[in-house]
Amino acid sequence: MDRMDNVIISIITVVYNNAEYIEKTIQSIIHQTYDHIEYIIIDGGSTDGTLDIIRKYEDKIDKWVSEQDKGVYDAMNKGLQMAAGDFVWFVNGGDEIYDKVTLENVLAGIDKSYDIIYGNTMMIDEYGNERGDRRLTPPESLTWKSLKWGMLVCHQSIMVRRGIAPRFNLKYQVSADIDWVIQSLKNANRIRNTNEYLSRFMEGGVSRRKLRQGLWERFIILTKYYGFLPTLFRHLFFGVRLAGFYVKYKRI
Repeated sequence: MDRMDNVIISIITVVYNNAEYIEKTIQSIIHQTYDHIEYIIIDGGSTDGTLDIIRKYEDKIDKWVSEQDKGVYDAMNKGLQMAAGDFVWFVNGGDEIYDKVTLENVLAGIDKSYDIIYGNTMMIDEYGNERGDRRLTPPESLTWKSLKWGMLVCHQSIMVRRGIAPRFNLKYQVSADIDWVIQSLKNANRIRNTNEYLSRFMEGGVSRRKLRQGLWERFIILTKYYGFLPTLFRHLFFGVRLAGFYVKYKRI
């Protein structure tokens, strides 16, 4: 069995005007003790002091660029193009590698035939306080069909072998990540659940600010993979559940 000891993990951080949080993101990555990390930062041309923080850690960053882009997924595609590692892992501005996990432990017992490595996600608020698990949690066994129920694995808690990782579809401005994960899972032969928390994911972001657009894009994406009627039924089911939760919450 070909062990993972020397596998290179390309960790990609996409950021734009995030001076308040980017330092915590960078520190969570450079403090990892695993010797085979390629760290890449793609900045969208920040003007708020983000670049000063990136330059502060320049000797710990393998590759970085700051230039205007066409949005977050265009920036992610730039990161994929620059990556040279065996696996790619997106830990974007404001998010962090889980502080109690080490890549040595995550990769222990995994051989090079695996295509995807995934785990759990701890939600945090803007102050870094842990809020608990995501509403959607990853199943014990993950396949591309699992995502018919939504984004069960957080984008920040999945590593994909670079050779099977597709480019992000830029026609989706908010929900291209679920399309990317589904395609990656379809391309994968062996998938490993680490049963560990891999990332701390900050609540909010573009998908929260553009909720309606994100839901519509997600519906289009899930319809493409799982069919119109099944996707419509599942969205109606979740809509009823959310409405019930909202009514119960208002009564408390």
